[in-house]
Amino acid sequence: MNSLLLNCDIGESFGPWKMGMDAEVMPYIDCANIACGFHASDPSTMRKTVALAVSHGVRIGAHPAYQDLVGFGRRSMDCSAQEVEDLLLYQIGALEAICRSQGSRVSYVKPHGALYQDMMRKPDILRAVMRAVASYDKGLPVMLMTTRDNQQAQAIGDEFGITLWFEAFADRAYDAAGYLVARSQPGAVHHDSDVIVNQATTLAKGDALVASDGSALPLRADTLCVHGDNAGSVAAVRRIRQAFDALAQA
Repeated sequence: MNSLLLNCDIGESFGPWKMGMDAEVMPYIDCANIACGFHASDPSTMRKTVALAVSHGVRIGAHPAYQDLVGFGRRSMDCSAQEVEDLLLYQIGALEAICRSQGSRVSYVKPHGALYQDMMRKPDILRAVMRAVASYDKGLPVMLMTTRDNQQAQAIGDEFGITLWFEAFADRAYDAAGYLVARSQPGAVHHDSDVIVNQATTLAKGDALVASDGSALPLRADTLCVHGDNAGSVAAVRRIRQAFDALAQA
């Protein structure tokens, strides 16, 4: 089986507003994608989340986004390539300072929301992301969505000497090209925990998924995105971790 890292978007509370069950999901994940203040979080939340990750030995990743607190970073913004580089460096640097104060470091980068989607569709945005990371630390991997054909993304990563971690999702349906089915479409999001765990183990074993048109969909995956939004999500993550442990021992 593939040794899939479990990653989770985390640290998304803001002031008195609490989002997610960070403490409950942290023991089951390998990588914490910590919000850096542009789409969610604040300095105190970032500090607490870093401390929680450090206490569980979880890798810390910067989760930068467009500057869109109201829209939770899910609205695309007309930023130039230079502006994308600047916003990444600003957010990575902020999280890095908090990490270093607690004896840790940022160990990878995963863009969030609309920025994540834009870089998958627009090579100039992906190059801006890679350029920012390379100028900061070429040793930091960049997490991005896997599809049926990763050749273009891999070529851009190679261009900047950046390691890519291809990410898959256990709770989302895929189309034949390997892109996520739009949330507006029926069946786009899996809610049945049995279906979610089965898709996770299928990916871990390197087997093909079934795309929305019924075709076989092989996907390269280095990491699996999971969620800690609620008790049901945390229970699904626990089951995935148990399933992965069982596969490793088989």
